[in-house]
Amino acid sequence: MNPAIHFQHVSKTYRGARGTFQALTDVSFDIQPGEFFGLLGPNGAGKTTLISILAGLARATEGRVTVMGHDVVADYAAARKSLGIVPQELVFDPFFSVRESLRIQSGYFGVKGNDAWIDELLAGLGLADKAGANMRQLSGGMKRRVLVAQALVHRPPVIVLDEPTAGVDVELRQTLWSFIARLNKEGHTVLLTTHYLEEAEALCGRIAMLKQGRVVALERTSALLAGTASTMLRFKTDDALPAELAAQARVTGRIAQIKAHDAAEVESVLARLRAAGVRVEDLEIGRADLEDVFLDIMQGRSTSVVSTESAAAVEVA
Repeated sequence: MNPAIHFQHVSKTYRGARGTFQALTDVSFDIQPGEFFGLLGPNGAGKTTLISILAGLARATEGRVTVMGHDVVADYAAARKSLGIVPQELVFDPFFSVRESLRIQSGYFGVKGNDAWIDELLAGLGLADKAGANMRQLSGGMKRRVLVAQALVHRPPVIVLDEPTAGVDVELRQTLWSFIARLNKEGHTVLLTTHYLEEAEALCGRIAMLKQGRVVALERTSALLAGTASTMLRFKTDDALPAELAAQARVTGRIAQIKAHDAAEVESVLARLRAAGVRVEDLEIGRADLEDVFLDIMQGRSTSVVSTESAAAVEVA
């Protein structure tokens, strides 16, 4: 069986008046049919470039990309039809209603008699009462829902969500993930990029992390989490942490988080806080999350976790 998405030694170099920029370097991994896969990385890591190559909006300098076995360059029509992409940007036609936009998108892919599925999309994404509204009349969150519906209107086997919940409300997030999770259970492959790492942790079975255009981690989400410290101290304080703890803490406003590998280390951290006169509120002891793993890998505090099985699969493809 062909992988749903296949990246083989993909590199991308941009050339301009100011010189060259290497956006991607030898990126190789497969996403299997039915996977819910996360692609993570800081701004500028190459995520959007990789998706642009996948979508046919950019061409790789080196390497090969396929979607459901179709080469995105040599067999671009079949590859495009196999993909449904929700972009980061809010792009819409201001001259049509929501339903008209979905019918036009269906026609673009040659899908006729699609009203029943369009009705299901409208209901599933909370757009039923906006079906006759002009796109210009919708809020940003509603426009985002329409983009999702447009990506799904031709029933693609592979769905790409590029920062789908950026700047949207909680209701839309819940509606979107409920609908996408249903499609994934029905067999659709989902590729997600997001800066909300709690979403990736909850939804994605496997994750690749990009840094400066290279894959620095590729593994099951559970294995990534197992590779970090299992205990995290979280507490609130208005006081400055002692220097030795501040160097290893993640501080967001009044909330500080410090890793501890075992009970003895927990006791040591608490003792140092008491000795420094740091007043602690709402102390919690929990497990490290994907954000901790992500920061460790991006800041070079963790050994890269690259799946040898995936690498081998790419080599023989």
